[in-house]
Amino acid sequence: MIIVLKPGVTQKQVEEFSRQLEKQNSVKVNAWYGEHSVVLGLLGDTAAVDIESIGAQDIVQSVKRVQEPYKKANRKFHPDDTVIDLGNGSAIGGGKLGIIAGPCSVECEEQIVQVAQDVKTAGAGFLRGGAFKPRTSPYAFQGLRAEGLELLRHARKQTGLPIVTEIMSPAHLVLFEDVDIIQVGARNMQNFELLKELGKCDKPILLKRGLANTIEELLMSAEYIMASGNSRVILCERGIRTFETMTRNTLDIAAVPLLKKLSHLPVVVDPSHASGISWLVEPLALAAVAAGADGLIIEVHNDPPHALSDGAQSLTPAQFEQLASRIREIAPLFGKELSVRQD
Repeated sequence: MIIVLKPGVTQKQVEEFSRQLEKQNSVKVNAWYGEHSVVLGLLGDTAAVDIESIGAQDIVQSVKRVQEPYKKANRKFHPDDTVIDLGNGSAIGGGKLGIIAGPCSVECEEQIVQVAQDVKTAGAGFLRGGAFKPRTSPYAFQGLRAEGLELLRHARKQTGLPIVTEIMSPAHLVLFEDVDIIQVGARNMQNFELLKELGKCDKPILLKRGLANTIEELLMSAEYIMASGNSRVILCERGIRTFETMTRNTLDIAAVPLLKKLSHLPVVVDPSHASGISWLVEPLALAAVAAGADGLIIEVHNDPPHALSDGAQSLTPAQFEQLASRIREIAPLFGKELSVRQD
């Protein structure tokens, strides 16, 4: 249930009204303070809540029930866009287009540091790199694990770029204390125990859509994180599995405006995993920007033919530089500017 309060209400009035609602209706009330209004979201069993009685209160402007099962991720609850801001120019959302770039897997110090320097020079605001790698085959390269995380931190020290990397188990959380943005991969989108644990940490979570999951299921997974206390969630469309075999997955470009309409959370697109083909990354990335995406996550490798994972979809640093230049040109046409680290 959503309650919009009249303009001019004081914080004291909001707090007293919230306590009254919680006491009388056995619900939890979350308040969102916007520029022009205050919105209260009632979480819990609201079936027996008397809408007419609430609507009759002097400070209430309107009351309506939220039909969607996701509440905290719902734009009705939080009308303004959420911005994930790491400081010094590193932001995703609110007109800031964040480009996250780097190799699928961290392979060695020389590789990750060189790629980090190259993507930063080209315009990336964040460095991605896999330390823990979920692979379809148990015989494929699984990542350098803790050593990979250490190499990412070293690359961050060299470039200043915040690091984005994937977690696979709640047991690994202690290793991720110094990671800037924790990524939840497509295979773990509905690993609810992991999502609940991530909801207890104070770090942005990049949540990827599952291989065959609906938009509502993605939002419900975000709700798991937010319901546990962490509102800093970034949604990621990375392509879904369809009958088409020409590409690795099928990029659901319509998911971008749909998610932006349904939720206040920033939306990032992964054209690398969506296509699986390096030359398709650029047109899909440009389409994502035009569709309203708040960011892109792109795989870049200094030697794609010899990459230990996903070389076929990785751009070279030169190709990424060309793509970043084109994004920089078109982004203002869609009300965006590149988020670039200032230090």
